[in-house]
Parts: sequence; C-alpha cells; structure tokens
Amino acid sequence: MIFSKKAKKEIDIWIDKYPEGRQSSAVMEALKIVQAENENSLSTEVIAAVADYLDMSNIEVAEVATFYENYNHKLVGKHTIRICHNISCMLNGADDLVVYLEEKLGVKTGQVTKDGLINVKKVECLGACVGSPMFQIGHKYYENLTKKKIDKILVELK
Repeated sequence: MIFSKKAKKEIDIWIDKYPEGRQSSAVMEALKIVQAENENSLSTEVIAAVADYLDMSNIEVAEVATFYENYNHKLVGKHTIRICHNISCMLNGADDLVVYLEEKLGVKTGQVTKDGLINVKKVECLGACVGSPMFQIGHKYYENLTKKKIDKILVELK
C-alpha cells in the first residue's frame, strides 16, 4: 500500500463517521491524508490505493481528485500559494498580484521555484471576499494583500 499505518488510522476515523457501507463518504479526507504522505501529490497509483481502501472504483476516486482544486497531480513546492482569482479578488487586483508573484519568484503559475520551496496556483473562490485580494498557504488565509505584504510573507516562508 502507498500510505502508512498512521494514514490508515486517520482515514478509519473518517470512515467511522459514516454509516456502515458508506466508507466512500470519506474519500475527500482520505485523499487529503494520503496526498500529505506522497510529496503533496496524488499519482494514479495513490488514487488507486485510496479506491482499493475505500472499496470504490478508480474512476470514482479520480473524479473527486480531479474536480477539487485542493488536490495536486504533479509535484508542488513545500508551500503552495493558492491565490484566489474569482470576481471580488480579481476586481481588487488579484491578477496584478499573480504577475507580481510570478516575477518575484521567477516562475509561472503552476511551476515550482528552483529551490522547491514555493509554487503558485490560481484557484476559484476561497470564501474570503471581504478581505480580497487574498491567498491561502497551508491552512492560513492572507487577506487585503498588497505587494508589500506579499514581500513580507515570502521572507517568512524562506
């Protein structure tokens, strides 16, 4: 199996939250757990292992893994900057900030910095419109972004 006993225990906690025979309901958390153990990426082999563990077809798990933007299908940096480019953020300058990030980091959206530390990913609404423009790194939201704030955040990441 492509994931550890620890990951299985974590997945089992989620499976136990659902009625018997409905373990497929834990698929999103299972993918999140195994992604964390596989260099923050989901290969076809990892997706197949999750499908096997949850008694689902590979295509059912792949559909979930490719529908949601929080799953990665290629290697990413240690830190993924998920920048919102939905309407509120876009109207408040998110597109300019994406260009600024790309120039500052020396990568295009979807690429990883040469040191393997950071990648930038444009995502749909992160539900923080009042603080737009914003991005997310890990579980933390950074709102009301400016170039100056971004510079400070990037220094903290390194």
